[in-house]
Amino acid sequence: MEAERLIAAGRHALAQSGTALDIVAEAWQAQALAQAIGSHLALCGPQEVRGEARGLSEIGGGQGAIDHPVLRTGGPRAAQLTEVTDARVALTALGALLGEVGIALVGVACATDGEGLYWQCIEAIDAADESNDRVRGMLRRLAIRERDRPPDPAWGRTGPTAGLS
Repeated sequence: MEAERLIAAGRHALAQSGTALDIVAEAWQAQALAQAIGSHLALCGPQEVRGEARGLSEIGGGQGAIDHPVLRTGGPRAAQLTEVTDARVALTALGALLGEVGIALVGVACATDGEGLYWQCIEAIDAADESNDRVRGMLRRLAIRERDRPPDPAWGRTGPTAGLS
């Protein structure tokens, strides 16, 4: 399944989460998806983002999000990833998902009385934040690549967006 569809499914599932444990599970689903997208881009993505993508695929330590116990019941949604059609669009959507995950986890951490759940949230917040840093880094590199690309003669000197401001 294409990355953007999986990200949209993750955003929908997070929005539908009814309990604190559902939110934590969706946070780890999002982290597993970030790792999968990172792995895909490290192998097949634009050269400029491969280093950051490799870093994204490794966030969460040796165990990683895919092995997180919360995901074992239904399996990671990320296992369905088959392609990343447009790296910039997918990374932008992934960044939005990771931001939403962070906000939801802060709410759970603030509302819980359980120390175990609190620390699960803190761990997931850290992973989402680190992943989002990598995503933003890749988006910056893609923007630099676009800015430095020579103009396409088919579009003329000013490019396809001339006059669209």
